[in-house]
Amino acid sequence: MPEVLKAPLVVEFPFTRSLGPVQSAFLTGLRERVVLGVRTRDGRTLVPPVEYDPVTAEEIRDLVEVAPTGTVTTWAWNHEPRRGQPLSSPFAWVLVRLDGADTALLHALDAPGPDAVRTGMRVRVRWAEGRVGAITDIACFEPYDGAPAQPTGHSSQFEDPVTGIVAPARLDYTYSPGRAQTAYINALADHRAVGERCPSCRKVYVPPRGACPTCGVATSEQVEVGPAGTVTTFCIVNIKAKNLDIEVPYVYAHIALDGADLALHGRIGGIPYDQVRMGLRVEPVWTEGGRYPDHYRPTGEPDADYEIYKELL
Repeated sequence: MPEVLKAPLVVEFPFTRSLGPVQSAFLTGLRERVVLGVRTRDGRTLVPPVEYDPVTAEEIRDLVEVAPTGTVTTWAWNHEPRRGQPLSSPFAWVLVRLDGADTALLHALDAPGPDAVRTGMRVRVRWAEGRVGAITDIACFEPYDGAPAQPTGHSSQFEDPVTGIVAPARLDYTYSPGRAQTAYINALADHRAVGERCPSCRKVYVPPRGACPTCGVATSEQVEVGPAGTVTTFCIVNIKAKNLDIEVPYVYAHIALDGADLALHGRIGGIPYDQVRMGLRVEPVWTEGGRYPDHYRPTGEPDADYEIYKELL
């Protein structure tokens, strides 16, 4: 049996959000080395602050400063810090109830080892050197054996408040396509599209899944399809993707290869984006040394009749 493929993959995008008055004050306060919470009607102080009482759902706006010192309520040791985490050396994730707060804040604790961390230990904020109005303005917490620090008395009305943030989201993982898709990918290297047929309903799936999603039975009979196919539906992309050297706008489409009962995903080229249409007949275009089609282009054939591909939308 050929070796099953696997490869590291990364999903990454910047998440942009605006801030309401409470979160804006909280992050702007961190920039000014001030920690703000919000006080509920019954007198509890919530840190980090929220805009609605988690118990009553009442809107809350009463901002109050708490101290940069506090107590660890629970913790977990991180032996191998990952990319983008607060510290590059092993550290503890801790929930810290700051003095004056009734809830705990999650952050990192810089400690020499797990034996130096315990529930109930006293800690204080270590401020970042360059603060911009983000949770990372707290570089981490550090052990502290002094008296509780006093709030600065700073007003919650700051100049140049932070009104929005951009938070990068990233997921690193290793993907294995399995037996069926490994065979499909290996065939693409020979400029062939190979699917698998269900022994029950006789549908041909490209790319193959290893099992029929309709009948729930394993598939193993290989069937070569295409190379030409029909655009069943499509979308016009107007946002340029990072590390993708394609000028916008461009078109991605679902393409039902001839002989297949499942449409695959592919980019359409060789035609203006506003001329792409359902039923368009296309064929793959391979670049030199490419393991898969770079894009699909029109074959010049008449468009396929809707009745032929309507079940593949």
